[in-house]
Amino acid sequence: MKNNILTKRGRVVSLLCALGLLAVLFFPIWQIQLAAPQYPEGLILLIYPGGLGGNVDIINGLNHYIGMKTLHSADFLEFTLLPYIIGFFSLSLLLTAWVAKRSWLNILFTLFVVFGIVAMVDFWKWEYNYGHNLNPDAAIIVPGMAYQPPLIGFKQLLNFGAYSIPDTGGWIFIGVGILLFLLVVSEARATRKKAIAAGQFSAPAMALLLLFFSSCHTPPEPIRAGKDNCFYCKMMVSDVRFGAELITQKGRVQKFDDIHCLRSYLKEAPGDKGQGAEIYFQDFCDGNQLLPAKAMYLLNSDSLRGPMGGRVVAFSNRDSMQKTAREFHGSEIKLAQLFQP
Repeated sequence: MKNNILTKRGRVVSLLCALGLLAVLFFPIWQIQLAAPQYPEGLILLIYPGGLGGNVDIINGLNHYIGMKTLHSADFLEFTLLPYIIGFFSLSLLLTAWVAKRSWLNILFTLFVVFGIVAMVDFWKWEYNYGHNLNPDAAIIVPGMAYQPPLIGFKQLLNFGAYSIPDTGGWIFIGVGILLFLLVVSEARATRKKAIAAGQFSAPAMALLLLFFSSCHTPPEPIRAGKDNCFYCKMMVSDVRFGAELITQKGRVQKFDDIHCLRSYLKEAPGDKGQGAEIYFQDFCDGNQLLPAKAMYLLNSDSLRGPMGGRVVAFSNRDSMQKTAREFHGSEIKLAQLFQP
């Protein structure tokens, strides 16, 4: 399906995001800074995709006095899984750029957001466990005191000020997420524009769009059998199923008992009469549906004769058109074919 194809811009951005995630593997994704009078230069704990870095040994020594567990990369399953997860997203984005599938992009973005949420929840739980599960025999015990670092931002822990913020890899990760979000939105908009231009929206959707964007225009009026006369042939409408309607640029409603009559009128009328006009066709299967011609599926059949001999009828959905085509041995035609000279 053409609507599932990524634009050139989408492929380039997907490629850039894939390369950005590869870079994340080589940078710390988070950092926790500790500042205190006895450490004027500060201490820092760096969290890489595959392990811990920074002043881990000094921080472990301080944590020992207040009863916190020591930190070791081998104790965390996350450090084993995280490089593979990041690699999965990077490889998947490379494949998305290669095959240019918009559906792949949407799925990956959804998974990426879910992963980001799960990762932050897991990080918070890790901080909570290390800050609350303290050794009751620790050298320093402050009743009711917990040492959970902030998930993000600043928190005072005894005489230490703790800052928790993304590091280089984390900012790249966040940047990739923002780019993917903007890309998903822009690709969806591009697809809608293509669909509208190609007339690929369903009839109800097209009708709603036209109603929204043309609310200041004259709406179509129902064609009434036995009451309305055809604007072209002047005959009273006897069967609304073949009907059509034209609304001029000035808002004048002109009803036709047969699409053939509308076609003849537009051929015979001066060229400027059809300019800016809106054309509506009656749904052959639903006498209450009068919808924009561009949103309809047209069937040409010698076995279907309108009041004035027309052989073209319209349907709001393709299934109904195909079913009727099989029954009356007809074939689908395009709107442009109908109004060819």
